[in-house]
Amino acid sequence: MLRWSINRFCAGEEKRVGTRTVFVGHRPVSETDAYVEQKFCDNRIVSSKYTVWNFLPKNLFEQFRRIANFYFLIIFLVQVIVDTPTSPITSGLPLFFVIIVTAIKQGYEDWLRHRADKEVNKSSVFIVENAKQVKKHSEKIKVGDIVEVKADETFPCDLIFLASSNDDGICYVTTASLDGESNFKTHYAVRDTTGLRTDDDIDSLTATIECEQPQPDLYKFVGRINIYRSNQEPVARSLGPENLLLKGSTLKNTKKIYGVAVYTGMETKMALNYQGKSQKRSAVEKSINAFLIVYLCILVSKATVCTTLKYIWQSNPFNDEPWYNQKTIKERDMFKILRMFTDFLSFMVLFNFIIPVSMYVTVEMQKFLGSFFIAWDKEMYDEEIKEGALVNTSDLNEELGQVEYVFTDKTGTLTENSMKFIECCIDGHKYKDGISEVDGFSHTDGPLKYYGKAEKCREELFLRALCLCHTVQIQEGDNVDGLRINQERRTYIASSPDEIALVKGAKKYGFTFLGHEADYMKVQNQKNEIEKYQLLHVLNFDPVRRRMSVIVKTSTGKFLLFCKGADSSMFPRVQQDEIQQTKVHVERNAMDGYRTLCVAFKELTQEDYKKINDQLSEAKMALQDREEKMARIFDDIETDMHLIGATAVEDRLQEHAAETIEALQTAGMKVWVLTGDKMETAKSTCYASRLFQTNTELLELTTKTMGDSDRKEDRLHELLLEYHKKLLPDFPKNSGKLKRSWTVSQEYGLIIDGSTLSLILNPSQDSSSSNYKSIFLQICLKCTAVLCCRMAPLQKAQIVRMVKNTKGNPITLSIGDGANDVSMILEAHVGIGIKGKEGRQAARNSDYAVPKFMHLRKLLLAHGHLYYVRIAHLVQYFFYKNLCFILPQFLYQFFCGFSQQPLYDAAYLTMYNICFTSLPILAYSLLEQHINIETLTSDPRLYMKISDNAMLQWKPFLYWTFLGAFEGLVFFFGVYFLFQNSSLEDNGKVFGNWTFGTIVFTVLVFTVTLKLALDTRFWTWMNHFVIWGSLAFYVFFSFFWGGIIWPFLKQQRMYFVFAHMVTSVSTWLAIVLLIFISLFPEILLVVFKNAKRKNHQKKLSNRKESDSLSSRPSVRPLLLRTFSDESNV
Repeated sequence: MLRWSINRFCAGEEKRVGTRTVFVGHRPVSETDAYVEQKFCDNRIVSSKYTVWNFLPKNLFEQFRRIANFYFLIIFLVQVIVDTPTSPITSGLPLFFVIIVTAIKQGYEDWLRHRADKEVNKSSVFIVENAKQVKKHSEKIKVGDIVEVKADETFPCDLIFLASSNDDGICYVTTASLDGESNFKTHYAVRDTTGLRTDDDIDSLTATIECEQPQPDLYKFVGRINIYRSNQEPVARSLGPENLLLKGSTLKNTKKIYGVAVYTGMETKMALNYQGKSQKRSAVEKSINAFLIVYLCILVSKATVCTTLKYIWQSNPFNDEPWYNQKTIKERDMFKILRMFTDFLSFMVLFNFIIPVSMYVTVEMQKFLGSFFIAWDKEMYDEEIKEGALVNTSDLNEELGQVEYVFTDKTGTLTENSMKFIECCIDGHKYKDGISEVDGFSHTDGPLKYYGKAEKCREELFLRALCLCHTVQIQEGDNVDGLRINQERRTYIASSPDEIALVKGAKKYGFTFLGHEADYMKVQNQKNEIEKYQLLHVLNFDPVRRRMSVIVKTSTGKFLLFCKGADSSMFPRVQQDEIQQTKVHVERNAMDGYRTLCVAFKELTQEDYKKINDQLSEAKMALQDREEKMARIFDDIETDMHLIGATAVEDRLQEHAAETIEALQTAGMKVWVLTGDKMETAKSTCYASRLFQTNTELLELTTKTMGDSDRKEDRLHELLLEYHKKLLPDFPKNSGKLKRSWTVSQEYGLIIDGSTLSLILNPSQDSSSSNYKSIFLQICLKCTAVLCCRMAPLQKAQIVRMVKNTKGNPITLSIGDGANDVSMILEAHVGIGIKGKEGRQAARNSDYAVPKFMHLRKLLLAHGHLYYVRIAHLVQYFFYKNLCFILPQFLYQFFCGFSQQPLYDAAYLTMYNICFTSLPILAYSLLEQHINIETLTSDPRLYMKISDNAMLQWKPFLYWTFLGAFEGLVFFFGVYFLFQNSSLEDNGKVFGNWTFGTIVFTVLVFTVTLKLALDTRFWTWMNHFVIWGSLAFYVFFSFFWGGIIWPFLKQQRMYFVFAHMVTSVSTWLAIVLLIFISLFPEILLVVFKNAKRKNHQKKLSNRKESDSLSSRPSVRPLLLRTFSDESNV
């Protein structure tokens, strides 16, 4: 729909490849040029799926693509066309009920989308035309219009920022509705347009904007603006993401801004990001389809048997054409093959109710309504962010109970992503704790804690680097997220908490970053003097370079480059003789679990800077491959630097993260940590979170173990074979299970980094071994835990895909909090986003979102377990009750000459699945707790009992099928033997075939409903209401249906049948006796299970008592320090 809308509104758009040119204010560059209006999308947002005209055909087409709906449509058409034994109403009414309910649901959801679209499209905006403000609807904005946006208003389309009410051409926005980040982001106007702060000024601007065609990446934009002035050469300025104001963002702390529309409507980045994700299917859906095929085979078999036996029986002329039922000429002349085919279709129609069409709508309602229980769970509500769990898709509720592999991010997921500056080292000298005296590090607030001392000038250079090399903004004395800040307090705003921690660390040591003033950065030194540095260029951080730099000019005219980044990306770019003294501290800090960054600088000459400035300016003006060109220049600039020192910040382990991982492992799940952090830091976190135990033997596949040899592939092959041989004896060869084994004497953990993983997944062409991947996968599956460090986002997804596609197709779950986790969240069967501090991209792209990692425990062990048990019972119960329903109809054909005579009345056929038996199973599937939630959460081993889709395997399916067949036989033959004496009353009146069928149907309804009552362990008033209410409704309906002569019926065959039936004592006795016989095996099973459950609870209480005596000490809130001394672990 979105693509169709874009094509419809953007005639000729596809012809313009690469870039587009926008005339600001629709003014031509020169007066002699004629302005030709360009064809771009209008600003209408269309998120709805249907229109009034296409709703009916489109919705019906989508619904009949479902096999069950299409099957019942065919059956209905057969009943209409062919002379079948049952009325078309019997299959048509349930089908139309399902179709109408689904259509109403989808129509209502689409109406809500229409309403939301209209609210956006009809909102008022102000456009500057002829130096005047014109009020228009948002949908009327065209590309090139100059739009005025005031404080706290939302941008109506994607705008290039031209000017603001601030003199410096800066504005602040929040993008919470786009990526969930509530921090203020700073955007900049081109310096040539910052002075155009009135309608008259902005209307005088003559300019064109050349930019890339629309694309969905929120953080990328390439363009340039050409400004034309009379009698002057045009001025060209580069445009980047900092100049683009996105639709959906909100203007904050700025009175007003002017911007020119460049992308509108369905071409805005917000609209392009609303493309649907690939549909995920649960294992339950696949099981339903398999069972459906079995029952279709049963149906065809029944119809074939009955058709064959009918013609065998009719081979006797007397049976074929008795004297009282002579055939017509038309019947005699009909081809026998055609008659056989027609009879086959008639039997198909008669038995078609064995396929439960209403099961699909019941399953959908169960999933939709059941998802509210996750959102309503108060234990998953976080007081800090004032939010609870969020369900983005309800189709995977039961999949939460089948997870075998958990892939988790580290930073922000296992840890808090709340950084605290711990220490630093300068020229190999370690510094810790705050400084209060003027002479820097020699005096501390507390006890003296320095380890040697660097030169004074190097100390100050290091602190100036921390104060200047960042993208932190300061918000002073204004509203920040609704809170009023005092003028004296400064609020640091940054996209990464690391940067704020480093700026605060520098402040602790006497150097305070005071913010920006025009193009200058202000720093207050230890002597309380204000230093100003002109900010010339920012070389932004990116995950490939893993570093960022700034180029500044001092007050004395020196040009300095400051750079900070990961040690692996910094050490090759600094003087080699400076590395060792800092490397020792970096490695020790990493072993302690700290996040480390190295800091370097380089002094530039006037000529160097001129060359760099020219290169950067040229690259910034490029419209094609701008990022690649910038990356090459950054790479050239950040070389031959001098290492000053390194920093260490701490990211605390999240509350109850260790207990959660331990519970998941006890539940049989394997937990893998996929992180971009360095190995030592990640390893320490894994020990602290109990992913690795002290007795876990670690196998490493990293650049450290691979060495620096040229033939890394050969060394990798050796290690893989060595680890494979080591692991293989500990595991039986026939072990096909992927679950964690609790009988293994030695536990193994694997550590692999990104570069080694690239060798495994993408071996070189001349490599002698091409089976790296299969050996590596076998090793991974044998390990109890795996740590993948230095991972790129794409590699995370590759790991998940590799495990997901292994033999047995284990159910995978990915959990993360940042944009770099989105790829693995989308790849896994179940994706869970943490509502963290790195924005909400992960939460927006996930199937479920939770505030903290610890909430995963209840989500899987309690909610997942219960949802799976409920829906598995629902599916099996539907097939069972329909087999009970149709088997007596099949048996009846043997006693009516295979004449296709229905056993049940048409009203009973129609209402059996819709009214008489639907609500009890729906209530059960929403409310049942066969084990209470506290027990499920506290005893993770219960999760393993339902693993591997245990309740929807062929064994339980056959049990339910045989149970349905047994009860169907009891219903039919029990009533048949009752009718051996055809006179069931003292007056000698004989009961007929409709009474026979009604008695069978009564026993059927009561038995299947009471069977569900026997299965119910958690009774609520709603269960009582729907179970006993459904039985009462059946009795009431039967009296009502048979108590009135209905004028629209041709035959009044049910008139007074039910009322007359219940007057017979024999009938009452037979009904009660048959219900008891049918349920007797179930009653025995319930008694046995209760005895077993009491025995289990007794053992559990004894185990808890013994565990309390030898309980483990609680996990420390900080990362464990003990492993810093165990470098050989």
